[in-house]
Amino acid sequence: MTQAVIRPANPGDLDALVDLLRMLFGIETDFDFAAARQRRGLAMLLAHETAVILVAETAGQVIGMCSGQLTISTAEGGFSLLVEDMVVAEPWQGRGIGRELLTTLEQWAASRKVGRLQLLADRNNTAALEFYRKLGWQPTELICQRRRL
Repeated sequence: MTQAVIRPANPGDLDALVDLLRMLFGIETDFDFAAARQRRGLAMLLAHETAVILVAETAGQVIGMCSGQLTISTAEGGFSLLVEDMVVAEPWQGRGIGRELLTTLEQWAASRKVGRLQLLADRNNTAALEFYRKLGWQPTELICQRRRL
């Protein structure tokens, strides 16, 4: 396992985060990459007290990220955390960095009394689905639907 520092993102990380999203959105067919739009969304997350972006950094380079946003769950009777934008740059995959990011995100969530973490994953991204399965994530019978405004 390569040592990476996991830390909260800051505005100086935005360029690197946008680059990571470019890679991620290249895999996910439901989303179109638009750098200005992704930068705006990342900046909103950084400014929001109920959200966090974590980065993995080594030798001064951001090599991975994940974000989470608190939501209120009636099923849990409290907070749940929506995990988004989990991505590690290709040369760094398979070294435990994604696991470290999610473990740190779980710690952030636990400190806020979160009862459940949830995420969306592309059904065709078998590598990601296997990664989550190995970490104890379980599929549900729910499906995601959306409607644009």
